[in-house]
This record gives sequence, structure tokens and C-alpha cells, in this order.
Amino acid sequence: MRLKHSEIVWLKCSAISAISALIFVSAISLSAQSPALEAIPVRGHIYLIGGAGSNITVSAGPDGVFLVDSGLAPNADRVLAAIKALQSRLQQSLPAAPRAGAETATATNLEPFYRTLTPPKPIRYIANTSALPDHTGGNEKLALAGKTFTGGNVTGEIGGEGESAAILAHENVLSRLGDAKTPAKGLPTDTYFGATLKLAYFFNGEGVELLRIPAAATDGDSVVHFRGSDIVATGELFDFTRFPFIDLAKGGSIQGVLAGLNRMVEMAVPEFRSEGGTLFIPAHGRVGDIADMTYYRDMTTIIRDRIQDLMKKGRTLEQVKAARPTEDWDGRLGQDKSWTPDMFVEAVFKGLQNPKK
Repeated sequence: MRLKHSEIVWLKCSAISAISALIFVSAISLSAQSPALEAIPVRGHIYLIGGAGSNITVSAGPDGVFLVDSGLAPNADRVLAAIKALQSRLQQSLPAAPRAGAETATATNLEPFYRTLTPPKPIRYIANTSALPDHTGGNEKLALAGKTFTGGNVTGEIGGEGESAAILAHENVLSRLGDAKTPAKGLPTDTYFGATLKLAYFFNGEGVELLRIPAAATDGDSVVHFRGSDIVATGELFDFTRFPFIDLAKGGSIQGVLAGLNRMVEMAVPEFRSEGGTLFIPAHGRVGDIADMTYYRDMTTIIRDRIQDLMKKGRTLEQVKAARPTEDWDGRLGQDKSWTPDMFVEAVFKGLQNPKK
């Protein structure tokens, strides 16, 4: 049967329309996929992975990988991919072994290939700065992808204890995650209750310690200090995208936040005129130095003092909110819908009303 010219044209148009629709749907599908994450260099062997929930600090080197926080659970696979890509880049950038004439062990042009045959060192440790979901959600998957040290120089040989990365945190984080029914593999394996938790040996060429910050954003906050790199992963204590987060229900307080900020200002050493030197990796947003940390501390102190003064004058919570004690900084730090200026003011007000003992 022969088709008329008009029918042929109609069929062609229909086919083109179907193909166009398919391409359009495919484009939407691709655009809906989450973009890949990337490890951004901070200093030396310290990197930052952003966009997974909270910022994730990465120490990558000859001993393996040390992570500070693990992001949200749905982003764990993307975090693992970013770590794998980072390890591959670092492995390819290693200097070539010395060569001498006929004693050359392998052809120079094949060396990059042989490097790919050596598996990268695994994730050894994950430190949680708090029990908040965007800091701990990826614990289980990232820990199971790693392998920690056990029994000195032995790895993964003593009763299977080394078959996943160790998770370090304050003991209150373990308690909070347990109450939240977190899977066992996502719970901290090593906790501390005093002022500090120090690794017993250098990791990637430097000392690493967790420092306790009581009753700040929560009751289980730690900051992680990479002592050789002079970098501090601050957790929720420092966040240049919004006002300091305070979870009163989980033991947080404005006075604890300020104590933590003051402690980090005291730790910092500027490179020149309050710039550079000690670097602070925040919960979200860009890396800061002592100038940024001092600015953030001063802003928090001023707002606390304003609210405290209004409370002494007998103002109610609604009256304090109406006075807009955060107004000077709302344009810069008040745009986060999940933590608005009013929410911050309310947390400060209630914390001052019922101070932690």
C-alpha cells in the first residue's frame, strides 16, 4: 500500500516530535541527577568536600584518609566517589622513582599504568563534630568502605575489628545517635568524656586531636585540630552562611557557643596582620582565618548582649524579636530558611532565660 504525500509528511513530523520529546525528557532526567562532588585543596594534604550536607574535611596521605564529619546519608556514595577521585589524583602526582640506565625497572611511559595497580590507602577514621544528621548521616557507608588500624601496625586482623573505619566522637554523640536508632555500623566506635581525644601517633605526618566544646550547638560538640597543618574543623560553631546554630533540645546554649568561638580565636595565629595563618573549616560555606573568626565571635557577642539588655528591661520574646537585634547582619547571615534570625533570637533568649548549670 502506497502512502500519500501528506501522510508521509505527518509520519515524519510525528517521529521528529517523539524524538524531540525523548531528548527533552532525557535532558530533564540528567539535570535532575545530583552533580558530582569534588575535594577542594585547603592546605597541604587537607581538602574540603562541600555540598554533601555539612562540609567534610579530608586528610589524605600515606597513612590513608581521615574524615571530619560524613554529610547526609543520601550523599554518601557521592562522597566516596570524591574521595576515590582525590586518591587517584594524589597517586598519579607522586614523584617518579630514581632511574639509572640499564637498571631501570620499568619503562617510563608505563609507570602511570603501574601506579593504577596499587590500591589507595583506605579511610581510617571519621570524626563527628556533633550528632546532627548532616554531620553523621554518612557514617555507616563511609565507615564500611574503610579499614582502621588495630593492634599497633596490624590492620584488620584481630577479630575483624579493623574491617571498617573507626568513628571518633564525644560520648554524648554516641548517646544521641543511639536514641535516634542509628544503625550499629554508624555509631562511634571510640568516644571520650574529658577535654581532648588525641590520636596516639601522627597521622599523615601530623598530630590530630578532638577538642571538647561543652554545651555549644549541642551537648556533644567537638572541634578537630590538625596541628601540623594548623587547620581547625569547627563543626557548627562557625558557619559563615548563617547565624550560629543552637539546638536547645540537644543541650546547646549561646554561652557555650561563645566560649567555643573565644577558644578558637585564642588558638589562632595570623600569618600577617590578622590574615592567613590558622585556617578554620566551617560547618557550611567558605574557609575562614582569624579575621573571619573574630568577626563572627564579635557579631555573636553583640547580639547576645543586645538580647540580654532587652531582657533586663523586661521585654518579652516577641518584643525582643520585634526589636531586631540581628538587623545589622540579616542581609549576610539571615537568608537561610532553615535557621532564620527569629529562630536564632529565640534560641538565645530561651538559653539566657534558662542558663545551663
